[in-house]
This record gives sequence, C-alpha cells and structure tokens, in this order.
Amino acid sequence: MKNNFTHIERIYWVFTQLCNDHCDHCYNDSGPYGARMSEAECMAVIDNMPDKLDRISLSGGEPLAERKLLYKILDKLNAKYGKQLYIALQFNGDLLTPKILKILLEKGVDRFSIASIDRYHKKQGERKEELATMFEAHGIEYIEGQPKLTRTELENDKRAHPTYGFFGATEDMWLGGNWARGRAMKHNIWKRDGLHNFCAIPSGAIAFLGNEETDLTQEVSIQLWAINPCCPGTKDPMGDARVEKVFEVMRRMEKSKVMQMLNKGDAWKMGESIGITEEFARARSQELENVCLWCDEFFTKYFDMKKQEAKAYKAKHPEFIPRKMENKISIHRDLSN
Repeated sequence: MKNNFTHIERIYWVFTQLCNDHCDHCYNDSGPYGARMSEAECMAVIDNMPDKLDRISLSGGEPLAERKLLYKILDKLNAKYGKQLYIALQFNGDLLTPKILKILLEKGVDRFSIASIDRYHKKQGERKEELATMFEAHGIEYIEGQPKLTRTELENDKRAHPTYGFFGATEDMWLGGNWARGRAMKHNIWKRDGLHNFCAIPSGAIAFLGNEETDLTQEVSIQLWAINPCCPGTKDPMGDARVEKVFEVMRRMEKSKVMQMLNKGDAWKMGESIGITEEFARARSQELENVCLWCDEFFTKYFDMKKQEAKAYKAKHPEFIPRKMENKISIHRDLSN
C-alpha cells in the first residue's frame, strides 16, 4: 500500500436510515422508522475518520429528514478537514427548499446527487425540473451522472464550483446483482444473476484498501457505524466507527488474504486461502442467484470477520463442505458434535 490508511480517498457514509419515503427496493430498510444514530455517535464516527480524506458522500435514508444532524455533521467535517474535503450529498430531493439549499452551500456541499429519478420513489422524478431550476438559480452547474469515480477524473476535476445531477434505480443498478438486501428481497424485486460480480464495479469491494491495478478510487463504506468494504456491506462489518479508528480497522483488513482478494474485486476467490475453491464459490453464487448472497454465506458459514480466520466446520453440516477440499479443511472440523 502507498499509505498507512491515515489518508483515504473516499468514504461513503449512510449516517441515517430515517427517510420520508418507504421504497420497495430499499436495500437498507430506510423509511419513517429507519435506524438512526445520536449526534454524539455521529461526532465519534467523524473523530475516527482518517486524518486526511479527499471525498465523502453523505447519504441515507434521506439526509434532509435529519436536517439538524446533517448540519452538525457538515460543521464537524469542515472543522476537521477544512476546504480540502469534497462533500457530496446523495438524497431524494423531496425535502429540498431554496432556504435549505442556501444553508447547504454555506456549509460546503460541493455535489448534489438526486437519487430518486425512477418508478420506485414516491415522487418518481416529478420534482426534477423544479429542482433543476432551483439549482441553476443558485449558480450550481449540471453535470450528468454520479460524482467522479476514477483517479484520472479526480486529477482533472478543478472543483471550481458546486454541481448537481440526477440518477435512480435501473435493472442494472440498485436492482442488479448487488441489491439482494432489505425490502428488495422482501418484495422479490431484486435481479437474479449469479454471474454478476458486483465486487468488481464502483461501490463494490474493489480497491477499498487501494488498488494500483485499477483507476478506480479507494472507497470505504460506513453504514451508520458499520465499516464495510462495499456499499451493500458484508454480513458482518469490518469494524465499528463509533469506537474504532478507521485506519486501524483497515490495517487489520490489509493483512487478511480473504480481504485482499475482495480488494481485487473477486468474491469468488476470496476463500481460496482457507480451502474454498473458486469453482465451488461460482457454483454457489449461481445456485443462490446472487454474488452478495454467496458473500453472506461465506462469512456466515466459513469465515469469521472479527477474528479474521476460518470458522470451525461442523460435521453435522457436511453440505457446506465442498468434497474437493475436505482434506484441506478437515483441521477445522468440530468433531465433538
């Protein structure tokens, strides 16, 4: 690695799951009763972020559903990082007013990403023209798509003025192989594709530790307090940002061969170091019809995230043991049962 994780390129932080909407496809179950954190917890998370951070995306839930908390977070980020930090706000746009927009600009928001232009959100994009007019009236430039995702783009980004853009759920994104979570699973609207490797695309695990083999920027995801290598998150988090320094968690993960493989964007090879073959992983992913569901199974049955070691294989569950690797993992069996 080029650094010791006291410098991270990007953090994606869902600081609230409270939302004015209750979308059928929501992967983290955001809504009017969505999970929340206290102001003290949010301040602790910021305290535990790295000394140097290039970009942060604040999301939810709906960030403006907790407007006072959002303002406190922006003030704290500005106090810690000053103008070096590029701040993106990802929200649905339903609650935005000219007054609120002015405050957000004063508090240093650089990018406004409206992530609700689809049939699943309450407004279904009906405020798009109104929002565009509002942004333009405040001198905010329209730039299509999401914020810059590659180092090359970031190097060429002058950051001269704030920008805005629109996007939403499609069959390829959010309903693609990555969102087998939350209400999407409950409502059976996730896209089944066991060959879709979400780990290898932006917001997946690829380059979360940093990866010179790709131009993608390093991104660490924090869901409320849970530190994750990807946006949907692993079954168990890598750490707790309320009580752990993010850089210390990353240093632990860097030593793990499992996490190193996720960093390369390959969920099917992450178990090779403990005897889980790529062949078996691909087969399970296709049987489960989703690579994230294979990842869940891997961390539930085979690998302990907290201890960063293989779990004991129970003799009473031989169906979880690929026959080709029985000799390799026999030392992990718990024969006492």
